[in-house]
Formats: sequence, structure tokens, C-alpha cells
Amino acid sequence: MIAKDKLRKKFSRLRKKKYFEVNPNIFNPLLNYIKKKYKKKNQIILCLYYPVNYEFNILKIFQNIKFSKIITLLPVIKKKNNMKFLKWKNKDILKMNKFGILEPLSSNKSLLPDIILVPLLAYDDFKSRLGYGKGYYDKLLGKYIKQNKEVETIGIGFSFQKYHKLPSKKHDIGLDKIFTEKGFK
Repeated sequence: MIAKDKLRKKFSRLRKKKYFEVNPNIFNPLLNYIKKKYKKKNQIILCLYYPVNYEFNILKIFQNIKFSKIITLLPVIKKKNNMKFLKWKNKDILKMNKFGILEPLSSNKSLLPDIILVPLLAYDDFKSRLGYGKGYYDKLLGKYIKQNKEVETIGIGFSFQKYHKLPSKKHDIGLDKIFTEKGFK
């Protein structure tokens, strides 16, 4: 089995080489799924990410999303490889963190999510995810899953990011679903 570091390099290069802008309509199946699953809730709290390094541009979802029920959050990096999600609306002011990633102002409210859309470098049929290797999302997902067992994690990536079987460790958190430009996997 190939080591995670080699896979990270491989899929970083592949994503840069094959990246393309997605059509906002690609998100219709994802939004329909969310609306159907959470139709009885007054508010749906959806965690996004601000795309960097040729990640799947999840922000295109704002061209299709209706905000009457959906509250959106973005991650904020904290000390010791920790993150939290803060409330954020499209076009709200953002600040740059130490990694050059835009994040909401720390004065925004932190909320417990219903759904977390997770960026990835690679994924497999077992819904394992390969991230950047710092453990930010694994720690965050572990924390939120303990607080709310119903929180759903959906990995977001391109279909070309699929790998047959990713190596995993005990602390790696699996995803509930994978969504690509071709829909759910």
C-alpha cells in the first residue's frame, strides 16, 4: 500500500492538472438531498469550506441555494491543529489565516452543524478521505460527532480523485457520503 505522503503529492498534482470550474447546477442533487432529509427542520446548518489549492469550488452552491432555511458556516483555524465553524453568509467579510485561507471574522457565532461538507485530496469506496495530513478535519469531525451523532459528513471532490483503497489509521474519521461533479458516489 502506498504511504499517505506519497498519495498526497500524487493527488495534489492530479487535482491541479485536471481541475475545472464546476457548473452551479451540479449542486442540485446535493441541495435536493439536504432539503428532503431535513424538510421538517426550521433551520438547516450547513458547513462549507473556502476552496484553495484547486479544491472543488463549493461556493458555487450559492448560485442555487435558497437561504430561507439554510444557515452556512465556514471553518476557522485555532491553536493546536483545531478548528471550529463560524456563521458566514456569502459576501460577508473574511480574513486570511496563517495558511492563506479565507475564514469568517472571529466575532461571528459558532453553531452545531447538521451537515459538514468536507474537502479532500482523495477518497475511496469505503468513504475514507485523504486530507492534507494535519488532522484538522479528523479532530473537528470527531468532536462534532460526539456532540451530535446525527451530524452528516459529505466529502466533496472530483470523480478523478477516487483511489481504490486509502490507508487509514485509528484516528481517521470516515465520511457518510461522497459527492462529485457526477453526483453521489
